[in-house]
Amino acid sequence: MAASKILMRSTMLLLTLAATGCATVRQTDPPTTAEEQLLVSMAVDRAVGKLTLPGVPAGSRLFVDVTNVDVDQNGTVMLLPKYTIAAVRDQLLRLGYKLVDDRKVADYVVELRNGGQAIDEKQIILGIPNTTLPLPMTGPVTVPELALFSYHRQHGLSKIGLAVYGRDGAMAYSTGSQFGDSEQKHWTLLFLISFTSHDLTTPDVK
Repeated sequence: MAASKILMRSTMLLLTLAATGCATVRQTDPPTTAEEQLLVSMAVDRAVGKLTLPGVPAGSRLFVDVTNVDVDQNGTVMLLPKYTIAAVRDQLLRLGYKLVDDRKVADYVVELRNGGQAIDEKQIILGIPNTTLPLPMTGPVTVPELALFSYHRQHGLSKIGLAVYGRDGAMAYSTGSQFGDSEQKHWTLLFLISFTSHDLTTPDVK
């Protein structure tokens, strides 16, 4: 009986501390945060950076066909499709090719495909997670996370490939599927100690 009272009082104390503490509100415009957009765009950059066309002569005129870029993948909207297309075009220009807007005048057609582009999340928490409690008279109250230990990992991933063929329809080169990824990790220890690591920006960006 005494043990149950102690447990109840400890729980109430934690809830009281949580209720009087500061809750973090996620508010962004647009709905995805800058960090989430960077996770995807960095993964795209790394996948696109692996694309080369050794079977296609430099200086060739290329028409980029984006018909197979799936903006909607199984009911889920792909993040940053226009950025992906622009990144591929940028890479082709860097490789010394000329881009044309008319398929008929192109030496080669480059078909761009994107097999996946999103963010996966993994979270482990030892403690009380962020919770919304319905309280009478006052309405819902958000209780911030109280963690002895928590780990949160966000993993951005992009899968991109190019198929190149000439005017006769014959294959000139295929890059196969190239992958790029990025990540951000956040740890919390003993309620107050927290730190974050990521590979999204250069050291001069705060």
